[in-house]
Amino acid sequence: RRVHGSGTFFFSKQAEKHKTDTLLHSMLPESVAVKLLRNEKVIPEYFESVSIYFSDIVGFTNLADSSTPQQVVTLLNELYNLFDSITMRHDVYKVETIGDAYMCVSGLPKRNDNKHCEEIANMALEILKSAKVFKIPHMAEEQFKVRIGLHSGACCAGVVGYKMPRYCCFGDAVNYCSRMESHGEPLKIHTSKVFHDFHQTHSQRTYQWEERGPIKVKGKGVQFTYWLIGESADGKSTTDTLMANSMI
Repeated sequence: RRVHGSGTFFFSKQAEKHKTDTLLHSMLPESVAVKLLRNEKVIPEYFESVSIYFSDIVGFTNLADSSTPQQVVTLLNELYNLFDSITMRHDVYKVETIGDAYMCVSGLPKRNDNKHCEEIANMALEILKSAKVFKIPHMAEEQFKVRIGLHSGACCAGVVGYKMPRYCCFGDAVNYCSRMESHGEPLKIHTSKVFHDFHQTHSQRTYQWEERGPIKVKGKGVQFTYWLIGESADGKSTTDTLMANSMI
């Protein structure tokens, strides 16, 4: 009996370890989780070029005030399950969700050359398309509105915390992308000039853009920004067409 009991305890511990390992892999990038499970130190890395995505729900505060806690949780759960299913089809890493905010990055922790701008753009366009037909579970008659911001730049990333480790990104590019989202408009993808220009130089695909022009951005002064409309069917981006017309 004692031997049988020891065996049961052993398998119970193994099952708990498996659950812990699975949870860690779901919270962190694969390469980072493996290092932590091996008790190896995860050294923060500097990434020269990544593309960042931020989004939030327009009017979320009022929506939450007029909903029960259970309804809010159900809404966010269904929404993030939808977003997560989309991110899995692209080379992006979901960094975190905070309330109604959703953040993803392409180009880390696994570098993908200059493909990160396309990966984030395609993911953002797919999320926007899905968001336009998404129904709020307890307010089906209300139009769900998401606001998206995109930016490219450099950032640092590493593991923060011990009991609840998180893979976090830091740097001016992260703050700038957050500003693109907060200064955007409902059901639109707002991008920085840096993101737009990076596409013009490095993207293998062509996209439709709309110049928003100069706007005052909190903490950044006056910045020239763009709306990402979609992929171009004729192989020319909106800005390319504008430049061609201005030269005639």
